[in-house]
Amino acid sequence: MLYLSHPSPPAKMSDKPDMTEIARFDKTKLKKTETKEKNPLPTKETIEQERKGDATP
Repeated sequence: MLYLSHPSPPAKMSDKPDMTEIARFDKTKLKKTETKEKNPLPTKETIEQERKGDATP
């Protein structure tokens, strides 16, 4: 059995977040993407047409 005469102190949490990884992050390595809306919200005109009952799919 191993006995420690001086146990290591517990890790202290800082009030400030660790920003080292964020500072080293390279945005240029990210891939370019194009956002496409799969289910866009209806326009005001479409909503009015549906309210009147003139909706045609």
